[in-house]
Amino acid sequence: MSEPKEISDYLRQTVELGGSDLHLSGWAPPAARVSGSMVPLEDFLFDPETVASVIDQSLSEKQRADLEENLELDYALQLENVGRFRGNVHVVRGHHEAAYRFIPEEIPELDNLGHHSTVADLCNLRRGLILVTGITGSGKTTTLAAMLRRISETRSGVIVTIEDPIEYVFSHNSCLIKQREVGRDTKGFPIALRQALRQDPDVVVVSELRDLETIRIALTAAETGHLVLATLHTVDAPQTIDRLVDVFPPEQQQQIITQLAGVLEGVISQRLIPRADGEGRVLASEVMRATHGIRACIRERKIEQLVGLMEISSREGNRTIDQSIKVRLQQGYITLEEALFHAREPRNFE
Repeated sequence: MSEPKEISDYLRQTVELGGSDLHLSGWAPPAARVSGSMVPLEDFLFDPETVASVIDQSLSEKQRADLEENLELDYALQLENVGRFRGNVHVVRGHHEAAYRFIPEEIPELDNLGHHSTVADLCNLRRGLILVTGITGSGKTTTLAAMLRRISETRSGVIVTIEDPIEYVFSHNSCLIKQREVGRDTKGFPIALRQALRQDPDVVVVSELRDLETIRIALTAAETGHLVLATLHTVDAPQTIDRLVDVFPPEQQQQIITQLAGVLEGVISQRLIPRADGEGRVLASEVMRATHGIRACIRERKIEQLVGLMEISSREGNRTIDQSIKVRLQQGYITLEEALFHAREPRNFE
């Protein structure tokens, strides 16, 4: 077997190829995800010991200890002249494997991402809850960072972020931005979010709503006059509402529904679809703006009616994922095959 390179070489190679992620797995070559597909970076396989050795190059003593104790590790690493990466080390059949997500140093302009104009409008709000959702790798972090950049450039105030780990690094603009990392700056999301409310924030950003307590405090923060932005692993707006409510015990759900109906301002559910020309991927996104009718639907938990309400309230800034996909298809950015695969109702495209 040829000698493996250092992890910095594979990370650099991933970025040079235009890749989004580097994967290190046993009995497989190191591979980069480029435009959604896996591209091997070597012509030989890594055995599990080699994978562990390459991963270990990027870890501190504390991170090694955390990995040993928890069998999982989220961390960030900075590579000079290349950029930042979000790393996740995990155990597969008794051996360490890892995935690294590339985080470009420059925070993108919101207008350059291809979102509906409603997303920019949401950045003007002073209070309420805004959720950015999608599967892993759908660009949630990038959208959240672009929204945060827009907010920080257009108003004066204090922004507190709670992240695991910190990905995009912000400079103070007209806002003071405090970025706190779980594990390094705070013990966990719930305590950090609770403490954030005592730090005179105008905007609170939670990188992920992972558990009941974090969701509960986020709703309370939005209810008490803060603008709260967060991400969630759901594929569309209706599923997002169900997920938030179903986390709670049945006897608490009615109270949560009432809170959610009152504070929710918008849900942005996005996915990245391979381009027809093979040159990367293009964004399609569902945007649900909380109109009076949508709030009533949530309050009465008639979630099945949300899609229909979004379809008929485009003037209020709503757009379904199928409407977004149809635009991308008409623009020639995606194929009909991809449109049918990603659509909520494929028959809409027949």
